[in-house]
Amino acid sequence: MPLITAAAETPLNMTKGVTAVSQDVYQLHMTIFYICCVIGLIVFGVMFWSIIHHRKSKGVKPAQFHESTKVEIFWTAVPLLILIGMAIPATQVLMNMDDTSEADVTVLVTGSQWKWHYKYIDDDVEYYSLLATPRAEIENKLAKTDNYLLEVDRPLVLPIGKKVRFLMTSDDVIHSWWVPEFAVKKDANPGFINEAWTRIDEPGTYRGQCAELCGKDHGFMPIVVIAKPDTEYRAWLTNLKAEQAQAKAEEQKLLAMSMSMEELMAEGEKVYLAACAACHQPNGEGLKGVFPGLKGSPLTIGDINGHIDIVIHGKKGTAMQAFDKQLSLRELAAVITYERNAWGNDTGQMVQPKDVDARIKSAI
Repeated sequence: MPLITAAAETPLNMTKGVTAVSQDVYQLHMTIFYICCVIGLIVFGVMFWSIIHHRKSKGVKPAQFHESTKVEIFWTAVPLLILIGMAIPATQVLMNMDDTSEADVTVLVTGSQWKWHYKYIDDDVEYYSLLATPRAEIENKLAKTDNYLLEVDRPLVLPIGKKVRFLMTSDDVIHSWWVPEFAVKKDANPGFINEAWTRIDEPGTYRGQCAELCGKDHGFMPIVVIAKPDTEYRAWLTNLKAEQAQAKAEEQKLLAMSMSMEELMAEGEKVYLAACAACHQPNGEGLKGVFPGLKGSPLTIGDINGHIDIVIHGKKGTAMQAFDKQLSLRELAAVITYERNAWGNDTGQMVQPKDVDARIKSAI
Protein backbone atom coordinates (compact mmCIF):
# COMPACT_ATOMS: atom_id res chain seq x y z
CA MET A 1 0.00 0.00 0.00
CA PRO A 2 2.75 2.57 0.78
CA LEU A 3 4.23 1.87 -2.67
CA ILE A 4 0.84 2.40 -4.36
CA THR A 5 0.23 5.58 -2.34
CA ALA A 6 3.64 6.96 -3.30
CA ALA A 7 2.98 6.12 -6.96
CA ALA A 8 -0.37 7.94 -6.86
CA GLU A 9 1.32 11.10 -5.58
CA THR A 10 3.99 11.11 -8.29
CA PRO A 11 3.27 14.00 -10.69
CA LEU A 12 4.54 12.01 -13.68
CA ASN A 13 2.11 9.16 -13.06
CA MET A 14 -1.45 8.74 -14.36
CA THR A 15 -4.14 10.76 -12.56
CA LYS A 16 -6.00 8.61 -10.04
CA GLY A 17 -9.22 10.57 -10.52
CA VAL A 18 -12.42 11.04 -8.56
CA THR A 19 -14.68 8.43 -10.14
CA ALA A 20 -14.86 4.67 -9.68
CA VAL A 21 -13.97 4.14 -13.34
CA SER A 22 -10.96 6.45 -13.17
CA GLN A 23 -9.71 4.57 -10.10
CA ASP A 24 -10.26 1.23 -11.85
CA VAL A 25 -8.23 2.52 -14.79
CA TYR A 26 -5.52 3.72 -12.44
CA GLN A 27 -5.34 0.39 -10.59
CA LEU A 28 -5.23 -1.48 -13.91
CA HIS A 29 -2.44 0.81 -15.07
CA MET A 30 -0.43 0.22 -11.88
CA THR A 31 -1.04 -3.56 -11.93
CA ILE A 32 0.24 -3.89 -15.50
CA PHE A 33 3.11 -1.52 -14.71
CA TYR A 34 4.23 -3.73 -11.81
CA ILE A 35 3.88 -6.86 -13.95
CA CYS A 36 6.11 -5.23 -16.55
CA CYS A 37 8.61 -4.28 -13.84
CA VAL A 38 8.73 -7.88 -12.54
CA ILE A 39 9.17 -9.23 -16.08
CA GLY A 40 11.95 -6.72 -16.68
CA LEU A 41 13.73 -7.65 -13.45
CA ILE A 42 13.52 -11.38 -14.23
CA VAL A 43 14.65 -11.01 -17.86
CA PHE A 44 17.52 -8.66 -17.12
CA GLY A 45 18.44 -10.60 -13.97
CA VAL A 46 18.73 -13.88 -15.91
CA MET A 47 20.55 -12.11 -18.72
CA PHE A 48 23.20 -10.50 -16.49
CA TRP A 49 23.56 -13.66 -14.40
CA SER A 50 24.15 -15.64 -17.58
CA ILE A 51 26.66 -13.11 -18.90
CA ILE A 52 28.65 -13.19 -15.64
CA HIS A 53 28.55 -16.93 -14.86
CA HIS A 54 28.78 -18.27 -18.40
CA ARG A 55 31.45 -15.99 -19.79
CA LYS A 56 34.15 -17.31 -22.09
CA SER A 57 36.95 -16.51 -19.62
CA LYS A 58 35.56 -19.22 -17.30
CA GLY A 59 35.81 -21.75 -20.08
CA VAL A 60 32.04 -22.28 -20.28
CA LYS A 61 30.81 -23.78 -23.52
CA PRO A 62 27.45 -22.46 -24.72
CA ALA A 63 24.54 -24.88 -24.69
CA GLN A 64 22.55 -25.45 -27.86
CA PHE A 65 18.76 -24.96 -27.78
CA HIS A 66 18.16 -24.87 -31.51
CA GLU A 67 14.79 -26.41 -32.43
CA SER A 68 14.14 -27.42 -28.80
CA THR A 69 10.45 -28.29 -28.46
CA LYS A 70 10.49 -27.68 -24.70
CA VAL A 71 12.01 -24.19 -25.08
CA GLU A 72 9.58 -23.29 -27.87
CA ILE A 73 6.61 -24.36 -25.74
CA PHE A 74 7.96 -22.52 -22.69
CA TRP A 75 8.58 -19.14 -24.31
CA THR A 76 5.25 -19.32 -26.13
CA ALA A 77 3.09 -20.50 -23.20
CA VAL A 78 4.49 -18.20 -20.48
CA PRO A 79 3.94 -14.89 -22.38
CA LEU A 80 0.52 -16.14 -23.47
CA LEU A 81 -0.51 -16.82 -19.87
CA ILE A 82 0.81 -13.42 -18.80
CA LEU A 83 -1.18 -11.68 -21.57
CA ILE A 84 -4.35 -13.58 -20.65
CA GLY A 85 -3.84 -12.61 -17.01
CA MET A 86 -3.55 -8.94 -18.07
CA ALA A 87 -6.39 -9.09 -20.60
CA ILE A 88 -9.07 -10.33 -18.18
CA PRO A 89 -9.08 -7.29 -15.82
CA ALA A 90 -8.46 -4.93 -18.77
CA THR A 91 -11.51 -6.28 -20.62
CA GLN A 92 -13.67 -5.91 -17.51
CA VAL A 93 -12.64 -2.26 -17.12
CA LEU A 94 -13.17 -1.50 -20.83
CA MET A 95 -16.62 -3.11 -20.82
CA ASN A 96 -17.57 -1.03 -17.78
CA MET A 97 -16.29 2.16 -19.44
CA ASP A 98 -18.49 1.50 -22.49
CA ASP A 99 -21.69 0.73 -20.54
CA THR A 100 -23.72 3.95 -20.91
CA SER A 101 -27.07 2.33 -20.06
CA GLU A 102 -29.43 3.48 -17.28
CA ALA A 103 -28.07 7.04 -17.18
CA ASP A 104 -29.66 9.60 -14.86
CA VAL A 105 -28.53 12.62 -16.92
CA THR A 106 -27.72 12.83 -20.64
CA VAL A 107 -25.62 15.67 -22.05
CA LEU A 108 -24.98 16.25 -25.75
CA VAL A 109 -21.44 17.62 -26.11
CA THR A 110 -20.70 19.31 -29.42
CA GLY A 111 -17.23 20.59 -30.28
CA SER A 112 -16.60 23.44 -32.69
CA GLN A 113 -13.60 25.63 -33.39
CA TRP A 114 -12.92 26.50 -30.58
CA LYS A 115 -15.61 26.04 -28.02
CA TRP A 116 -17.91 23.42 -26.49
CA HIS A 117 -21.69 23.35 -26.63
CA TYR A 118 -23.61 21.53 -23.90
CA LYS A 119 -27.23 20.47 -24.25
CA TYR A 120 -29.07 18.76 -21.39
CA ILE A 121 -31.26 16.39 -23.36
CA ASP A 122 -33.81 15.65 -20.62
CA ASP A 123 -34.21 19.27 -19.50
CA ASP A 124 -34.08 21.11 -22.85
CA VAL A 125 -31.47 23.68 -21.85
CA GLU A 126 -28.24 24.40 -23.69
CA TYR A 127 -25.36 26.85 -23.81
CA TYR A 128 -21.84 27.39 -25.16
CA SER A 129 -18.70 27.24 -23.03
CA LEU A 130 -15.85 29.49 -24.18
CA LEU A 131 -12.33 30.24 -23.00
CA ALA A 132 -12.39 32.94 -20.31
CA THR A 133 -8.67 33.61 -19.92
CA PRO A 134 -8.18 37.35 -20.62
CA ARG A 135 -6.45 38.26 -23.88
CA ALA A 136 -4.01 40.32 -21.84
CA GLU A 137 -2.69 37.14 -20.21
CA ILE A 138 -2.37 35.37 -23.56
CA GLU A 139 -0.46 38.36 -24.96
CA ASN A 140 1.82 38.44 -21.87
CA LYS A 141 0.51 41.84 -20.75
CA LEU A 142 -0.66 40.36 -17.43
CA ALA A 143 0.82 37.67 -15.21
CA LYS A 144 -0.62 34.25 -15.94
CA THR A 145 -2.88 32.74 -13.28
CA ASP A 146 -2.85 29.16 -11.96
CA ASN A 147 -5.67 28.17 -14.34
CA TYR A 148 -4.22 29.86 -17.41
CA LEU A 149 -6.06 28.60 -20.53
CA LEU A 150 -8.17 26.33 -18.29
CA GLU A 151 -10.94 28.84 -17.52
CA VAL A 152 -14.34 29.12 -19.19
CA ASP A 153 -17.22 31.55 -19.03
CA ARG A 154 -19.85 28.85 -18.48
CA PRO A 155 -18.71 25.52 -17.03
CA LEU A 156 -20.57 22.25 -17.42
CA VAL A 157 -22.49 21.59 -14.19
CA LEU A 158 -23.21 18.00 -13.17
CA PRO A 159 -24.70 16.28 -10.10
CA ILE A 160 -22.58 13.99 -7.94
CA GLY A 161 -23.64 10.41 -7.35
CA LYS A 162 -25.57 10.28 -10.63
CA LYS A 163 -24.68 8.42 -13.82
CA VAL A 164 -24.08 11.01 -16.53
CA ARG A 165 -24.11 9.90 -20.16
CA PHE A 166 -22.21 11.99 -22.72
CA LEU A 167 -23.09 12.03 -26.42
CA MET A 168 -20.10 13.43 -28.33
CA THR A 169 -20.19 15.02 -31.78
CA SER A 170 -18.71 17.95 -33.69
CA ASP A 171 -19.80 20.76 -35.98
CA ASP A 172 -16.61 20.94 -38.02
CA VAL A 173 -13.39 18.99 -37.39
CA ILE A 174 -12.44 16.20 -34.98
CA HIS A 175 -12.23 17.32 -31.35
CA SER A 176 -11.69 15.23 -28.22
CA TRP A 177 -13.44 15.88 -24.89
CA TRP A 178 -10.98 14.96 -22.15
CA VAL A 179 -11.26 15.28 -18.36
CA PRO A 180 -8.42 13.24 -16.78
CA GLU A 181 -10.01 13.01 -13.33
CA PHE A 182 -13.06 11.27 -14.83
CA ALA A 183 -11.03 8.95 -17.09
CA VAL A 184 -13.20 10.25 -19.94
CA LYS A 185 -11.50 10.97 -23.25
CA LYS A 186 -13.71 10.57 -26.28
CA ASP A 187 -13.40 11.89 -29.83
CA ALA A 188 -16.11 14.22 -31.12
CA ASN A 189 -16.40 13.46 -34.84
CA PRO A 190 -18.52 15.45 -37.31
CA GLY A 191 -21.46 13.37 -38.50
CA PHE A 192 -21.06 10.73 -35.78
CA ILE A 193 -22.08 10.35 -32.14
CA ASN A 194 -19.75 8.67 -29.65
CA GLU A 195 -20.78 7.81 -26.11
CA ALA A 196 -19.08 7.95 -22.71
CA TRP A 197 -20.22 8.20 -19.11
CA THR A 198 -19.13 9.15 -15.64
CA ARG A 199 -20.38 9.13 -12.06
CA ILE A 200 -18.63 11.78 -9.98
CA ASP A 201 -18.18 10.88 -6.33
CA GLU A 202 -16.84 14.15 -4.96
CA PRO A 203 -18.10 17.73 -5.42
CA GLY A 204 -15.58 20.13 -6.86
CA THR A 205 -14.19 21.77 -9.98
CA TYR A 206 -12.51 19.56 -12.56
CA ARG A 207 -10.60 20.77 -15.59
CA GLY A 208 -9.68 19.30 -18.94
CA GLN A 209 -9.22 20.37 -22.55
CA CYS A 210 -9.55 19.29 -26.15
CA ALA A 211 -7.05 16.47 -26.71
CA GLU A 212 -7.19 16.53 -30.51
CA LEU A 213 -5.18 18.88 -32.73
CA CYS A 214 -8.23 20.74 -34.08
CA GLY A 215 -6.75 23.92 -35.52
CA LYS A 216 -4.64 26.94 -34.72
CA ASP A 217 -6.47 27.72 -31.45
CA HIS A 218 -6.47 24.10 -30.28
CA GLY A 219 -4.83 25.18 -27.00
CA PHE A 220 -7.67 27.64 -26.30
CA MET A 221 -10.45 25.04 -25.94
CA PRO A 222 -10.63 24.13 -22.25
CA ILE A 223 -13.23 22.14 -20.33
CA VAL A 224 -14.41 23.00 -16.83
CA VAL A 225 -16.87 20.80 -14.94
CA ILE A 226 -18.42 21.78 -11.63
CA ALA A 227 -19.86 18.84 -9.68
CA LYS A 228 -22.58 19.76 -7.19
CA PRO A 229 -24.76 17.82 -4.74
CA ASP A 230 -28.05 16.89 -6.37
CA THR A 231 -30.11 19.53 -4.54
CA GLU A 232 -27.70 22.31 -5.59
CA TYR A 233 -27.62 20.94 -9.13
CA ARG A 234 -31.42 20.97 -9.35
CA ALA A 235 -31.51 24.55 -8.04
CA TRP A 236 -28.91 25.60 -10.62
CA LEU A 237 -30.88 23.90 -13.41
CA THR A 238 -34.10 25.63 -12.34
CA ASN A 239 -32.36 29.03 -12.34
CA LEU A 240 -30.82 28.34 -15.76
CA LYS A 241 -34.21 27.49 -17.24
CA ALA A 242 -35.66 30.70 -15.81
CA GLU A 243 -32.73 32.76 -17.17
CA GLN A 244 -33.04 31.30 -20.66
CA ALA A 245 -36.82 31.81 -20.68
CA GLN A 246 -36.35 35.41 -19.58
CA ALA A 247 -33.68 35.99 -22.23
CA LYS A 248 -36.04 34.72 -24.95
CA ALA A 249 -38.81 36.99 -23.68
CA GLU A 250 -36.48 40.00 -23.68
CA GLU A 251 -35.38 39.19 -27.23
CA GLN A 252 -38.98 39.30 -28.35
CA LYS A 253 -39.34 42.76 -26.77
CA LEU A 254 -36.22 43.91 -28.64
CA LEU A 255 -37.91 43.16 -31.95
CA ALA A 256 -40.18 46.15 -31.39
CA MET A 257 -37.33 48.43 -30.28
CA SER A 258 -34.31 50.07 -31.87
CA MET A 259 -30.86 50.35 -30.29
CA SER A 260 -28.74 53.45 -30.71
CA MET A 261 -25.45 53.44 -32.59
CA GLU A 262 -23.59 53.94 -29.30
CA GLU A 263 -25.29 50.92 -27.71
CA LEU A 264 -24.66 48.74 -30.74
CA MET A 265 -20.99 49.70 -31.03
CA ALA A 266 -20.26 49.24 -27.31
CA GLU A 267 -21.95 45.84 -27.21
CA GLY A 268 -20.56 44.87 -30.61
CA GLU A 269 -16.97 45.48 -29.56
CA LYS A 270 -17.37 43.16 -26.56
CA VAL A 271 -18.92 40.42 -28.68
CA TYR A 272 -16.31 40.82 -31.42
CA LEU A 273 -13.37 40.53 -29.01
CA ALA A 274 -14.91 37.44 -27.39
CA ALA A 275 -16.14 35.59 -30.47
CA CYS A 276 -14.39 36.93 -33.58
CA ALA A 277 -11.01 38.45 -32.71
CA ALA A 278 -9.23 35.09 -32.44
CA CYS A 279 -9.55 34.64 -36.21
CA HIS A 280 -10.06 38.13 -37.64
CA GLN A 281 -7.75 39.79 -35.07
CA PRO A 282 -8.70 42.69 -32.77
CA ASN A 283 -7.68 45.20 -35.46
CA GLY A 284 -9.90 43.53 -38.06
CA GLU A 285 -6.99 42.78 -40.39
CA GLY A 286 -7.24 38.98 -40.11
CA LEU A 287 -4.36 36.58 -40.73
CA LYS A 288 -3.08 36.69 -44.29
CA GLY A 289 -3.70 33.44 -46.10
CA VAL A 290 -5.62 31.97 -43.17
CA PHE A 291 -8.49 34.23 -42.05
CA PRO A 292 -9.76 37.15 -44.13
CA GLY A 293 -9.59 40.69 -42.85
CA LEU A 294 -12.77 42.65 -42.16
CA LYS A 295 -11.18 46.09 -42.42
CA GLY A 296 -12.26 47.50 -45.76
CA SER A 297 -13.64 44.10 -46.77
CA PRO A 298 -16.34 43.85 -49.48
CA LEU A 299 -18.30 41.85 -46.92
CA THR A 300 -18.35 44.54 -44.23
CA ILE A 301 -18.83 47.56 -46.49
CA GLY A 302 -20.97 45.84 -49.14
CA ASP A 303 -24.44 44.30 -49.09
CA ILE A 304 -25.73 44.39 -45.53
CA ASN A 305 -28.00 41.35 -45.93
CA GLY A 306 -25.10 39.28 -47.25
CA HIS A 307 -23.10 40.30 -44.18
CA ILE A 308 -25.93 39.25 -41.85
CA ASP A 309 -26.33 35.92 -43.65
CA ILE A 310 -22.63 35.05 -43.35
CA VAL A 311 -22.61 35.76 -39.61
CA ILE A 312 -25.78 33.84 -38.78
CA HIS A 313 -25.31 30.90 -41.17
CA GLY A 314 -21.53 30.67 -41.52
CA LYS A 315 -19.75 29.66 -44.72
CA LYS A 316 -19.39 26.03 -45.74
CA GLY A 317 -15.90 24.78 -46.47
CA THR A 318 -14.29 27.41 -44.23
CA ALA A 319 -13.68 27.95 -40.53
CA MET A 320 -16.49 30.54 -40.46
CA GLN A 321 -19.12 29.12 -38.12
CA ALA A 322 -22.82 29.80 -37.89
CA PHE A 323 -23.46 32.13 -34.96
CA ASP A 324 -27.26 32.10 -34.99
CA LYS A 325 -27.36 29.66 -32.04
CA GLN A 326 -24.26 30.98 -30.32
CA LEU A 327 -25.27 34.63 -29.96
CA SER A 328 -28.52 36.37 -29.11
CA LEU A 329 -30.33 38.60 -31.62
CA ARG A 330 -29.03 41.63 -29.72
CA GLU A 331 -25.43 40.38 -29.83
CA LEU A 332 -25.67 39.50 -33.52
CA ALA A 333 -27.05 42.90 -34.41
CA ALA A 334 -24.39 44.61 -32.32
CA VAL A 335 -21.39 42.72 -33.69
CA ILE A 336 -22.48 43.17 -37.32
CA THR A 337 -22.99 46.88 -36.72
CA TYR A 338 -19.57 47.06 -35.09
CA GLU A 339 -17.86 45.31 -38.02
CA ARG A 340 -19.50 47.73 -40.48
CA ASN A 341 -18.36 50.81 -38.59
CA ALA A 342 -15.04 49.91 -36.91
CA TRP A 343 -11.44 50.25 -38.22
CA GLY A 344 -12.42 53.03 -40.63
CA ASN A 345 -15.21 51.11 -42.36
CA ASP A 346 -17.62 53.87 -41.28
CA THR A 347 -20.64 52.80 -43.33
CA GLY A 348 -22.94 54.53 -40.87
CA GLN A 349 -25.29 51.55 -41.18
CA MET A 350 -26.99 50.00 -38.15
CA VAL A 351 -28.37 46.48 -37.83
CA GLN A 352 -31.22 45.99 -35.38
CA PRO A 353 -32.29 42.71 -33.71
CA LYS A 354 -35.44 42.68 -35.86
CA ASP A 355 -33.27 42.75 -39.01
CA VAL A 356 -31.35 39.68 -37.87
CA ASP A 357 -34.57 37.91 -36.86
CA ALA A 358 -36.04 38.58 -40.31
CA ARG A 359 -32.99 37.08 -42.08
CA ILE A 360 -33.11 33.99 -39.84
CA LYS A 361 -36.82 33.46 -40.52
CA SER A 362 -36.39 34.02 -44.26
CA ALA A 363 -34.01 31.03 -44.40
CA ILE A 364 -36.42 28.65 -42.67
